[in-house]
Order: sequence, then C-alpha cells, then structure tokens
Amino acid sequence: MSNLQQVSVPRRVRIVGVLLASVALAACSRPTRNQIMHGGGDADRGKVAIQTYGCGACHSIPGIAGAHGQVGPPLDHWSKRVYIAGEVPNTEDFLIRWIEVPEATEPKTAMPMLGVTEGSARDIAAYLYSIR
Repeated sequence: MSNLQQVSVPRRVRIVGVLLASVALAACSRPTRNQIMHGGGDADRGKVAIQTYGCGACHSIPGIAGAHGQVGPPLDHWSKRVYIAGEVPNTEDFLIRWIEVPEATEPKTAMPMLGVTEGSARDIAAYLYSIR
C-alpha cells in the first residue's frame, strides 16, 4: 500500500486541497502581458520610466498618457521593427544601449542622452517589446 492509501480520507482531502491551492496560486502569479520580462526588464516598470524620463515629449507611444510627440518616430509596433535608428538590428541588447547612450549607436542622432539607468533602459525596452 502506498503512503497516500494509508492516510485517512479527511487527511487525504486536506493534502489534495493544499496541492490544488498551490497550483491555483502558482497560476495566479504568472506574469501578465505587460509584466513579461525582456532582457531583465519589466514592462510595467518600463511604462512608468517612459513617463518619468519624458519620452512622450518627442515620441508617440501607445499606452502612455500624453505621449503624442512628433519630434522622434512613433514607437508603435516596436517588436516588429527590424532596425534601431536605421543603424543596428532591433535586438534587446542594442535597444537597451540605444536608450542609455543613443550617440554610441548614432553619433549625429537628435535623441538626447537623458541619463537613463541600465535598469530603467531594460524596463523601457521590455515595455516597447510588449507593444504589438
């Protein structure tokens, strides 16, 4: 007889209940679409960082209140783009570097260096890649 077969019915019910509750709680903790991690970043934090650094002053960015800038390109459908600044492939590493130090990728860029930390750049990248 297995250990579970030897356990009384009420105890078995409690054990099964605990297991089911554990599975249910694990499912609840799965990230939502905006919490998907990209390059170590979090899209929800990225949304806040985009607002904090004022990216919407130059770019129109879906999902960001007041982000209707016309100076820089619109950032919609970011995950489908092939290049960043027309210079480098659209990869997480290049995007994070671009957000941190744009002139390292394109020395004559109009995009200002805003002092974005690496962590915030990762979060912003995660948000941009969550835009479909």
